[in-house]
Parts: sequence; structure tokens; C-alpha cells
Amino acid sequence: GHGGKGLFATRNIRKGETVFVERPVVSSQFLWNALYNYRACDHCLRALETAEENAQRLLGKSSLVLPHPEQCSIRKDLHQQCPRCQVTYCSAECRQAALEQYHQVLCLGPSRDDPTHPLNKLQEAWRNMHYPPETSSIMLMARMVATIKQAKDKEWWIKAFSQFCNKTANEEEEIVHKLLGDKFKGQLELLRLLFTEALYDEYLSRWFTPEGFRSLFALVGTNGQGIGTSSLSQWVHACDALDLPMLQREELDAFIDQLYKDIEKESGEFLNCEGSGLYVLQSCCNHSCIPNAETSFPENNFLLHLTALEDIEAGEEICISYLDCCQRERSRHSRNKILRENYLFTCSCPKCLAQADDADVTSDEEEEGEGETDDAELEDEMTDV
Repeated sequence: GHGGKGLFATRNIRKGETVFVERPVVSSQFLWNALYNYRACDHCLRALETAEENAQRLLGKSSLVLPHPEQCSIRKDLHQQCPRCQVTYCSAECRQAALEQYHQVLCLGPSRDDPTHPLNKLQEAWRNMHYPPETSSIMLMARMVATIKQAKDKEWWIKAFSQFCNKTANEEEEIVHKLLGDKFKGQLELLRLLFTEALYDEYLSRWFTPEGFRSLFALVGTNGQGIGTSSLSQWVHACDALDLPMLQREELDAFIDQLYKDIEKESGEFLNCEGSGLYVLQSCCNHSCIPNAETSFPENNFLLHLTALEDIEAGEEICISYLDCCQRERSRHSRNKILRENYLFTCSCPKCLAQADDADVTSDEEEEGEGETDDAELEDEMTDV
């Protein structure tokens, strides 16, 4: 988040060290991502395809064989389905955790493919408003409501969700506009009506009012952290760690490089199972264009790892970048333009302050395409695995 919050080191942290590992209070796979057969655990977003199946699908080539199959971490023998609605989990633990937290309320049972079911109508409406590259999901909000509906201690959860940064009414409108485009007022109202039909709860009645719903929407839009998982990238990391004779190492590296090139031709940038989640600690981290930490998902699920990019002293603020590498190298004016449009603040990190005297123009080579800085770029940074 930004303004009024920050995360500070309580001890000296070494470069490369894991600062913390955090599980989200709630998370959800993006809807188009799921529709396009990026198969992920319905609870923790762990990729469910083997690395080889993953590569075959992304390449559109079922004959592809990956070397070193033993380096693939996917355990199909552990996968389980909800007996009522058939959504898939990576393990009994995830099935149980989902059931205990929110799935009793959201399970569609035999209505899974019924287009008239209120939850299906809600998801369909969302898909028709929010196309890839996706940055959010209405189901994150649905899981928040379902969690509180199921909870014995409802106040505990309401407090957990209220830790995420709150915005003014104007800022909320800007965020909604950013997520939904120019027709956002009508679309937000349609979503609110469908959301109410699917999930209304007396205890949470404020969340279903126009103001409350807009706030909930803005909360998810501002604090949702992109999550990316991929069994193929897991396999690649494992292969990188293999101790191989030089010739074999070169062969394997060449194979992997070529594989990624071919996949990019076929599938473009959409390699990962993608979703978003709300992370209490991560959302406290302020932005810097010279970050000293970065987030990643090395366990192939929703567990967020924050890793130090530099040595960090006790008492120093821990900052992450909300921009990807290419965007960090742009002029201060361009960087702030992207941040203002997507996060509603102007950066005052040392790099931007040092460049504050630079003219308020974007450098020439950046001019082209500057108008519509692609959300995909921002999203990439957030879902790097």
C-alpha cells in the first residue's frame, strides 16, 4: 500500500535472504486463466499439470517429451476433487482448508454448469467486463464474503480485511475506472446486483450498498497481489540445479532456451496459472524504484516469498517495486505516470527525488506507446515466478 504504512527490518538481513514467507488471507485464480485450461488447485493455485503436460499445452504439441522427468514436482496421486462440484485441489489439505474457510458457501454442487446459477451469472458478467491480461477477480470478493459467512468469529475476519489500505471516494472511483474502463459506473452497479443476488448477508449488509461495494472493489483492486505458478518453471529451476557434465549442461540449457522461444511464439506471455491474493505483510511494503526486496512464488503455490535484493540494516524500510525492470529504467516522469494510473500515488523514493529536477517529460525513445502503458507489463512483474 502507500501512505501511512511501511514495513521495517527488525534485524539485519543479508542479500538473497528470505525476509518472510506469507500465505494470503484469501486468494483466487483469474477467471479467463481458469477457462483457458491453466489448471490450478482451486485453493492454493498450485499448478496441477505435470511440467511435460504444461509444455505440451503451451506449445500445442502433444508429442513433446521433456528430459529429466524426475525433476517435475507435480504429484497427481495426491490430487482430490470436491465430491459435490468437482473442482480440483492439489491435496486433501487444500480441499479441507477451502471447505473450512469458504467453499461450503461457494460450492455449486450439481449447478456447476448451470448458466442461470447466481454465482455463474456473476462470473460470466465479470469475464465480459475484464479481459486478459487480468489483474483482478470478482471471486476474490466472493471468497471474502463467503469466509465471513462461514466464520464463527466474524469480527476477527472483518478486522483482518480492514487492515488493507482504505481510499477516499474519489480514489475508489479512479481504481474502479482503471479496472472496468469508461462504462464503470453501470458495470459496477450490475456487478453489485449480481453479487447481492449470489451472496447477500445481513451481517455484512454494508458491503452490499453502492458505497460499501465500491470500497470492497477498490480494496481488492489496490491490494490484490498477482500470483503466478507454473510446473514448467518449477521443472526448469530444478534442472538448473542439477550437477551435470559440461556438455550435458550445455545441451539441456539450449533445449530449455529453445523451448521457451517456441512457447512464446505459440502462447505469447501467458505462461502461468495466474490469480491474485490479499497479503497482510506484503501490502504494507511501500514502493521504491530502487527496491531492496522482491516477491516471488518459488513453491509453485500461493505462498509469497519476499527476498532481499540488497543487504538491509535493522530499522531500514523494506521496499518492493510495483513496476517491472523495463519500467524501472524509464525516466522519473514515466515511472510516476504508470504508478499514478495504477496505484494512485507519486513516488518519492531516493531515485525519483534525485531526478526531480529533470524536466517533466518522458525521454524520446519512450514516447512511442507511452500513452497506453500496458497493464500487462505491471502484471508481469507481479506474477514473475
